[in-house]
Amino acid sequence: MPNLKYNSQNRDVISLFSGAMGLDIGLAKAGLNIVIGQDFDAACVATMKANGHKVLGGDIRNVDPKSLLEQVGLAPGEPFLICGGPPCQPFSTAGKRLGINDPRGSLFMDFIRMIDYIRPRFFIMENVKGIMSAPLKHVSPVERDNNDPEQKLGTVLDVILSEFQKLGYKTVYGVLDAVNYGVPQFRERFVLIGSRDNENIFMPIPTHFQMHQDSSYRWKTLENAIQDLENECGECAAFSEDRLSFLKLIPEGGNWKDLPEYLKKAAMGGAFESSGGKVGFYRRLSYSQPAPTLVTSPVQKATMMCHPTQHRPLSIREYARIQQFPDDWIFMGTIAEKYRQIGNAVPVGLAEALGKAVIAVADQTAEVQTKRFRGTNIHQKLKTALEIGGSCYANK
Repeated sequence: MPNLKYNSQNRDVISLFSGAMGLDIGLAKAGLNIVIGQDFDAACVATMKANGHKVLGGDIRNVDPKSLLEQVGLAPGEPFLICGGPPCQPFSTAGKRLGINDPRGSLFMDFIRMIDYIRPRFFIMENVKGIMSAPLKHVSPVERDNNDPEQKLGTVLDVILSEFQKLGYKTVYGVLDAVNYGVPQFRERFVLIGSRDNENIFMPIPTHFQMHQDSSYRWKTLENAIQDLENECGECAAFSEDRLSFLKLIPEGGNWKDLPEYLKKAAMGGAFESSGGKVGFYRRLSYSQPAPTLVTSPVQKATMMCHPTQHRPLSIREYARIQQFPDDWIFMGTIAEKYRQIGNAVPVGLAEALGKAVIAVADQTAEVQTKRFRGTNIHQKLKTALEIGGSCYANK
């Protein structure tokens, strides 16, 4: 296997489960070279092709990693990085002992199969933050038996880390909020970074903050992202007339709780008596804040994304701006498919930060080495605060 550890020209990336390529665009902005993308979804494949990218469509379970490498002219050990967000919902169960969330019965194993054969120097895997606590087996408190070995299978993350350890990859992981990396949106994602060569990988340090003396380092707001699109929003879904009649009564930044008391029950229906904050019902966004996490449809009753000042949902173009896709990026498919592709994407700013972190590790430029300096205690406190901003955990 060729060892390209110190080859600064090696920046080739294989992208799996690529979707609309939000992760790939960010990695490319950081300086990496996406040589091929892959996805099962026909609309995502069409989007990648429309934007001039080499694509491998179809079910990853049928993809031969040797053939994949041949398509891009690379050999095992040569790719700089493999990235992707494999769905951790299993497509089957493999017997009595495997719970419905067990990654051993999911597409995750195909992601690791690719890494096992291709042996990239690094990998980046992203997913929902619930992966950190998801049990391998759903057992209700009434049914739980602490003496039953079948109920002591740990979490999905336990299995994931174990599998990468078997492959000899050093890993670091954590939950990152995109808003801390210049994205105009609160969006928490689980990120796992792996190093084949036991390098000192780390989670990217936050670059944007709720409070900062320099405005360029403060959180980006919805106004920063989309206000110029108010009157030329392009393709857009529509609220039903019934829901729109209530939304017209909601002020900017408000939700169902801002309706007159006599209308709340009629607006909420059966959800009125349910528990929980229900903050997404009849939600009108605020220009002065980052957007809430984009969902795959802006018109669903419990997760509405109503424009701050207009009586409509966020448009396709506004969705793309919030996820930081380039304005000339082409999305293919129906309106519903476009919303879904964008809503499922990794924000470009977060992806760029991930790419820069990996490159800094590869180039050994991440840290300034000093023998001593004044203010050691102050600097250590700042370093600790930054690490909390992007909490991370390391495994060898």
